[in-house]
Amino acid sequence: MDQPQKGPLTGVKVLELAHVMAGPTCGRILADLGADVIKLERLEGEDCRRMAPPWQGEEAAGFLMLNRNKRGIAVNLKTEGGRKVVTQLAQRSDVLIENFRKGTMERLGIGYEMLAEFNPGLIYAEISGYGRTGPYADKGGFDLVAQAMSGVMSVTGEGPGRPPVKSGVPVADISAGLYAVIGVLAALHHRQQTGQGQRVDTSLFEAAASYMTWPAAMHFAGAPPAVPMGTAHPLDAPYQAFEAADGWFIVGAANQANWLRLVKAIDAPQLAEDPRFKDNPARVENLSALVEALTAIFKTQPKAYWTERLEQAGVPTGPINDIAEMVEDPQLAARGMVAEVQHTTLGSIKTMGMPIRLSQTPCVMGKGAPVLGEHTWQVLADELGYDDADINGLIEEGAVATV
Repeated sequence: MDQPQKGPLTGVKVLELAHVMAGPTCGRILADLGADVIKLERLEGEDCRRMAPPWQGEEAAGFLMLNRNKRGIAVNLKTEGGRKVVTQLAQRSDVLIENFRKGTMERLGIGYEMLAEFNPGLIYAEISGYGRTGPYADKGGFDLVAQAMSGVMSVTGEGPGRPPVKSGVPVADISAGLYAVIGVLAALHHRQQTGQGQRVDTSLFEAAASYMTWPAAMHFAGAPPAVPMGTAHPLDAPYQAFEAADGWFIVGAANQANWLRLVKAIDAPQLAEDPRFKDNPARVENLSALVEALTAIFKTQPKAYWTERLEQAGVPTGPINDIAEMVEDPQLAARGMVAEVQHTTLGSIKTMGMPIRLSQTPCVMGKGAPVLGEHTWQVLADELGYDDADINGLIEEGAVATV
């Protein structure tokens, strides 16, 4: 009989006290890698449960995507019984994830120093708006604000003089969750060698700022501040979207070899001979003229015609897919990036898969997000040894809720 699949983090216990996106993203990735993640919510549920429509049944679609593979408990941290439950779970955990404002955990009696006295191996991951130190440490954090203050919005949009534009996806939230995972894995490795836990501190602001690699490199070299360029690149050309007869597609001829392949594929040898486009620096300097010349050619045929020709010539290219087209892409299907998990009340539901392939310890994609309080009774009984009378007492106190 086949043994159940075990991920690389099987045996790692994680307590997630996080809401909406950055913290739950960290928890979801650790859960996909096999960790046992217990998600703690308020009795009324975390905010993401109300970020809808759309709904799937009675569950918010976003919550389902962010919280798969976790066990869920509902606890009132304002009660003595609730705080005791969290303290006991933290003392038995390898990792704790939290994204409250600075000082909140300390006021509840579950700050890092307090918990580390009883669990010195605890890895305590804090994801905040700006980090736990510095002049902004007390501020709350939001993806939109982080995108603005980090400079990301200053280089996103159609061009100079146009209204600012944020990224269409929450890059600060998601990347902060990713950096937290990296920090947790590094801390787990350190603990394996030394037995010592530690704090992991990252933020939306810093995570978004880390995306400004090219603009920062240009700035440190004395260049003027980078500006929005639509889909174009400040250092390579042509490397952007172009309009065909029936829509838009991408051309990634960023180096000289691909440039020469491009002009050959589109039967435009005159462009290769034009001194304005002789090399990459010249093409970047004369980008407007380059785009005009290429667009005149590309608008004569549909995008499928051009992507086929460019692919045959070895020039990087691709269509600009909407979400419906993306999830139907055969490459994503082959890689399992559109997966299905089993939800307690909804049955089989679709979710975005895990973009990591491990040959010996594959990621585990099985359980859907928990119903509010779904595993409260189980966790209290199995993890903490509470009997029925203990649990019923906590319910009467208003310290916990169960399904």
